Amino acid sequence: MKKWLNAFRLKTLPLAFSSIIMGAAVSYDQKYFNWLILALAILTSTFLQILSNLANDYGDAISGVDNENRLGPIRAIQSGQVTVQQMKIAVILFSLLSFISGISLLVVSFSNITILFLLFLLVGLLAIAAAIKYTIGKNAYGYSGLGDISVFVFFGVVGVIGSSYLFNLTIELVIILPAISIGVFSVGVLNLNNLRDIDNDAKHGKNTLAVKFGRSWAKNYHYALITTGWLLFVLFLYFSSSSLLGYLPLLLLPVFIANLRAVKNHTDPQELINKLKQLALGTFGFALLYFISVLIS
Repeated sequence: MKKWLNAFRLKTLPLAFSSIIMGAAVSYDQKYFNWLILALAILTSTFLQILSNLANDYGDAISGVDNENRLGPIRAIQSGQVTVQQMKIAVILFSLLSFISGISLLVVSFSNITILFLLFLLVGLLAIAAAIKYTIGKNAYGYSGLGDISVFVFFGVVGVIGSSYLFNLTIELVIILPAISIGVFSVGVLNLNNLRDIDNDAKHGKNTLAVKFGRSWAKNYHYALITTGWLLFVLFLYFSSSSLLGYLPLLLLPVFIANLRAVKNHTDPQELINKLKQLALGTFGFALLYFISVLIS
């Protein structure tokens, strides 16, 4: 069982929860909320993230990216603890679990099958496909520098706006601001991962944006992502007429600034491993603090 817990990469789950928590917080602030919907949304997000991790392990093992030169934690197939066939079965299993959980979420949120129900079903199927196709197959988009777009869309726009809509079946335009914030912070995590692995990825044809444009560009890209996220969130607070408690996430601003400084000054890619975790947990804390602020206001 331990080998599968390692393969699931449970440490990545907080980042996956961030968009759901932010969407729930915005809905709660608008007086729409349902704990069952939140629980099912988090469960679906859990299955999708684990699916993405397993598919990534499978795809990178097949392509040869996961090798002795790769930095960071050793993956399940790479370590020999899980076979390629076992991982393939696990990918299929978590695809089914993601689908079943997603359908349950939609049934609870919508009173009947409507066009919007079918639209959300389509988005869910696309999320499953995106999780699988990131590194699996001849046209894996993660090898073409498109991973950033996928993370931004599904961890940000779809995650925040979609989850919020499931609570109240309406969309306030202002929600696009925190959705972009969560999205660019999540892309920042991916960018740090790609910056850490830039040399090994380049050798094996994994053309991430960091590989395409270089280390210096990736650093500047990181600064732009984090700065944009914070500016848009403050703008959201201004337009949403939140109480002063809404500014509670600003307590984590020093963590993000420290992350930027570390990325700027690092000389060894190994140093980015902890900074990747720092940003992921910082993003989760950012969303959680805003949720707490609306709960107690």
